[in-house]
Amino acid sequence: MKRPSLISVLDADPEMGAGLDGDAREIARRHVVVTLQRLPTGSLAARLPEHATIPPAVGLLVLDGVITRDLHLANRSTTELLGQGDIIRPWDDDATRGSGTVRASWTVLEPASAVVLDRRFAAIAGRWPSILDVLVQRMVRRSRQVSMQCTIAQVPRIDARILTLMWMLADRWGRVTPQGVHVPLELTHETIAKLVAARRPSVTTAIGILTKQGDLQRHDHGWLLHGDPHTTLPELL
Repeated sequence: MKRPSLISVLDADPEMGAGLDGDAREIARRHVVVTLQRLPTGSLAARLPEHATIPPAVGLLVLDGVITRDLHLANRSTTELLGQGDIIRPWDDDATRGSGTVRASWTVLEPASAVVLDRRFAAIAGRWPSILDVLVQRMVRRSRQVSMQCTIAQVPRIDARILTLMWMLADRWGRVTPQGVHVPLELTHETIAKLVAARRPSVTTAIGILTKQGDLQRHDHGWLLHGDPHTTLPELL
């Protein structure tokens, strides 16, 4: 069996050491070592990480790439978009519990890597509460993003939903360029439809309208946003 690749969590995700200075940071960097995993594109099986015999205490900390978590109810689906800094537990998805009418699936859209935050990590990282502070902040951020998606889904106009979603994604993934704000996510119309709780044909029509208006366009393996959301969005909402 291939030996696991090890890396300091502070090297993998420098923000984890934001609350540490000098000697404390260096000691934490040497001791808080975790297993690195590569996640190729395609279905992400709901099983324990490689080399793990018991569930990790915390989960997988995503370092890069793009992952989706889909919830399926009858013939409808919704999508949650996950990436750098998110903590996931595909093997422990409680959406499938209870009535059993909801099914969850995980997909790696763009090649990703993650580190395993296991029981050893939890025991050692506990010596530096600021590391745990960052983890809690990440979990709260994910919860807020899901809440924001639920709010977007209540907007009557599909074009307004899409543009609001894109600006929300730009806050996290976007890069300002001379042409506009580039969101480097290769999202299909089908994926966007599941993100905004709409049907794919309606999304295609709405994107066409936004493109003609000059608000949104496909660009360089992603999307390009134009204008100022503080003026554009209120007009649609």
